[in-house]
Amino acid sequence: MLHFSRFKTLAILGITFLGILFALPNVLPNSVVQALPHWLASSRVTLGLDLQGGSHILLEVDGAALRKERAEQVRDEVRKVLRDARIGYTGLAIRDVTVQLRLRDPADTDKAVAELRKLAAPITTNLLGGGTGEMDLTVSPGSDGQVSVSLTEAGLNARVRSAVDQSIEIIRRRIDQLGTVEPNIQRQGADRILVQVPGLQDPQRLKALLGQTAKLSFRMVDQSMSPQQAMDGRPPVDSEVLRGQDGTPYLVEKQVRVSGEDLTDAQPGFDQQTSQPLVTFRFNSNGARRFATTTQDAVGRPFAIVLDNQVISAPVIREPIMGGSGQISGSFTVQQANDLAILLRAGALPAPLKVMEERTVGPSLGQDSIEAGKTAAFVAAGLVAVFMLAVYGLFGMFALIALAVHITLMFALQSILGATLTLPGIAGVVLTIGMAVDSNVVIFERIRDEAREGRSAISAIDKGFVQALGTILDANITALATGVILFLLGGSGPVRGFAVTYILGLLTTVFTAYTLTRLMIAWWVKWRRPAKLPI
Repeated sequence: MLHFSRFKTLAILGITFLGILFALPNVLPNSVVQALPHWLASSRVTLGLDLQGGSHILLEVDGAALRKERAEQVRDEVRKVLRDARIGYTGLAIRDVTVQLRLRDPADTDKAVAELRKLAAPITTNLLGGGTGEMDLTVSPGSDGQVSVSLTEAGLNARVRSAVDQSIEIIRRRIDQLGTVEPNIQRQGADRILVQVPGLQDPQRLKALLGQTAKLSFRMVDQSMSPQQAMDGRPPVDSEVLRGQDGTPYLVEKQVRVSGEDLTDAQPGFDQQTSQPLVTFRFNSNGARRFATTTQDAVGRPFAIVLDNQVISAPVIREPIMGGSGQISGSFTVQQANDLAILLRAGALPAPLKVMEERTVGPSLGQDSIEAGKTAAFVAAGLVAVFMLAVYGLFGMFALIALAVHITLMFALQSILGATLTLPGIAGVVLTIGMAVDSNVVIFERIRDEAREGRSAISAIDKGFVQALGTILDANITALATGVILFLLGGSGPVRGFAVTYILGLLTTVFTAYTLTRLMIAWWVKWRRPAKLPI
């Protein structure tokens, strides 16, 4: 029946009103939007990279550096295990992805192999921690006390996958603190990451933020010899020569006294005496305890702050630092201090990232796309309006009102969900304009068929809506399934942007083309009590 209860009527009108309310900030000037409540002012559609311009960078995890770092970790673990087991060895060295050594006493081979095999760990997948049955290390005894500990290819591949997953989250945290909105960050293949940041017109700054591993460590400066003597001769086994930001060499101990992993916060600031930019940092309880112990034992000695194997500063410890916080000062600009604080807050990347591709999309290209999309939308809407009014008259007018609400609800849902509107998304909007009235065409033609069979106007309208519902649902459900598959398997941002618009358009079509149109026709029937149909 065409009768609507008060609850249904209020629900339909309420949804329509909320849609208009949440879509409204998209067409209001910024000065007006800023005066709106925050929950409403933030309800705006975010334009994608192809519409508002921005930076596009394709990164690749440095697999060679990851392999080297893992091999060095295994070497250090082998050294510790054999020392703890009191097994003598010599010639500990790395050959590609294999750690080799020779036991002083070949009779210790079985014991050494048994201890070293404890270092191996099963390779897990991302599926609920499931395992593959393979190990990340193999231990092979040789002749005359030789032992080889090799990294397996499966273990290295798993480490690369894990590094990509970690890098995506760290990249997201770094970019979020730039103040940009809706970055597109996704995996590309096995070891690459695509980063698109709409609205950011400085790709060099983005590269600087993403290209730094940001591994921070606090180490003591070795004063047993000068850096020049270490470079001319042979530095101590437990120390290495690192350069400062200005190229100055420092002889720094390899032992990390406090790691950047113990940082809980880092903020840019200014030195109260010199007004120079600096970065203040704060440790967690474990880092604060280690930092306090280190500074207590090293009063009067220089303390190196090392970021990605570069000495940022090497201040002399004047007194123990017990509060768990400190400052990093250097020849920073304001932006450099801010970016360093961002890097430290976001955390270190598990491996270096190499820039494989970069490009900047100018806002003028995006503006041209928006204008072209507007033109296409207006032309499409105009042609649909002419057709519906010419063929269906008053009912065509009802369908056009429902179409306007349909477009409004689409933008409202995109605003609420925080979806990004891309150029393919505009194409989706234009496509759904035609699809939205398609359901009305099905309904109106079904009403005509019922009228031809001799039914009265009211009965034909009621029967037409009932009979058309099944067809509308079947068509939209199958189309919705296609849209979901496109979203899940589309991969790239533009394809998924189109899929999102397509899915939202299908959902709002069912509501506006069937429910809202039926409500308007019910009101008209109640008011006019027509004897014949206006179509």
